[in-house]
Amino acid sequence: MQKRTLGTNGLEVSSLGLGCMGLSFGYGPATEKGEAIKLIRAAVEQGVTFFDTAEVYGPYTNEEVVGEALEPFKGKVVIATKFGFNFQDGKQAGLNSRPENIRAVAEASLKRLSIDAIDLFYQHRVDPNVPIEDVAGTVRDLIQEGKVKHFGLSEAGVNTIRRAHAVQPVAALQSEYSLWWREPEAEILPTLEELGIGFVPFSPLGKGFLTGKIDETTAFDKTDFRNTVPRFSEENRKANVTLVELLGSIASERGATPAQIALAWLLAQKPWIVPIPGTTKVHRLEENLGAVTVTLSADDLASIAAALSTIDVQGGRYSEQAQKMIDR
Repeated sequence: MQKRTLGTNGLEVSSLGLGCMGLSFGYGPATEKGEAIKLIRAAVEQGVTFFDTAEVYGPYTNEEVVGEALEPFKGKVVIATKFGFNFQDGKQAGLNSRPENIRAVAEASLKRLSIDAIDLFYQHRVDPNVPIEDVAGTVRDLIQEGKVKHFGLSEAGVNTIRRAHAVQPVAALQSEYSLWWREPEAEILPTLEELGIGFVPFSPLGKGFLTGKIDETTAFDKTDFRNTVPRFSEENRKANVTLVELLGSIASERGATPAQIALAWLLAQKPWIVPIPGTTKVHRLEENLGAVTVTLSADDLASIAAALSTIDVQGGRYSEQAQKMIDR
């Protein structure tokens, strides 16, 4: 497995990470704990050193699973987790990035993950009620105390990124980026390049759609959050199949899968981009990791860009409620 560096402070990770959310949260019933641990450890065996979790995934259960799975590999892997929410009756209930909450989350996450320091601590969503300078300053203090190693942001806009970075260098921004969500290319990527901040795309496979395994007839579990995503309405899935067909044709020419082409495309954009595809199946994990051996030439990338320019992806990427939490 190749390595990449996030930020200018030397946070080195595998070229592909593992997004662990779906093992506990978001895509239907949670994976049985033993199977989840087995999958995470299979990723380590295949060279993955970068694992992404958050207190809100569950809540809390995903951190516990990740912590137990990675216990034998302390010091050899990088664990990223996140703060920034309130909870009520076991469910996420609004934003909270007040300094006292950041500190409380850090202490609780350290225990659940069974580690001495959080490698990468993201603000999960920008809290409009707390100045980002206060957030960055609190994480800076936690870094000085040895409880956190690196500071990250998620779904933050350019102005927020700059203000935070001026207080405490941001190692990485995590936001959605894929062949069917390319908005970061306009302002986010140039800003990250200017400031020396790494980029960690979540949903690099379009929440599963770019794998080619989902069409308008697919039925999701009642607890699957994709039921609330406009882009996953039956009508929009039918309209968006053109993009999947494009990926399929390129993949067949290269002896790869659509998922591998989608991930290889992301890896080819910048050397400081580290996607974190998630899965609950070991064979899909192995398929995804195979993307690091797929090299897209300049001609390949130009052909993909030309084809993408003719495709208009239908539907928003978040529900109206979730969209309100996105910083601009």
